[in-house]
Amino acid sequence: MIEKYLFKSERLGFRTWADNDLESMAAINSDPEVMKFFPNTQAKEHTKNFIERMSSQFKKRGYCYFAVEILKTKEFIGFIGLSRQTYEADFTPCIDIGWRLKKDTWGKGFATEGAARCLEFAFSQLKLNQIFSIASIINEPSINVMKKIGMSKVKDFEFSLLLNNEKLKKCVLYSIEGIN
Repeated sequence: MIEKYLFKSERLGFRTWADNDLESMAAINSDPEVMKFFPNTQAKEHTKNFIERMSSQFKKRGYCYFAVEILKTKEFIGFIGLSRQTYEADFTPCIDIGWRLKKDTWGKGFATEGAARCLEFAFSQLKLNQIFSIASIINEPSINVMKKIGMSKVKDFEFSLLLNNEKLKKCVLYSIEGIN
């Protein structure tokens, strides 16, 4: 049998996206609580486009925001991974680490465990030099994950894609460098 996971952490399996992930990811993206640090929830069509972009990015670069499952149950819980970002900022283009998990998995350490494993993959397998992460200043849970995985604060900034959103436009940039 072919192993479906590209790599694993203690409790999580990281894989490429499958057609049957659309419904589950769309449910996550339409949950107002999950999306409270984003401008709005996302429609199913947006999620479909996201999955297609991630699949294309994986084929081109060998990484993406990976589909993530709990190894013990094979339950799909969202994404954790890496994505090339090219929006207008003085630190782009860059490789971003990010995560979005279904609400009932929060508080169990999955984001921290998964992000740490993705950093290990980025530096040891992909030989990337530096990874960034951004979050709105009010997104304390994600900022805490960034700190827990060893990232350091670079600066506060106003995110070019959120300038019309008073609540979310003030963001923080974190980064970490690999040891090559």
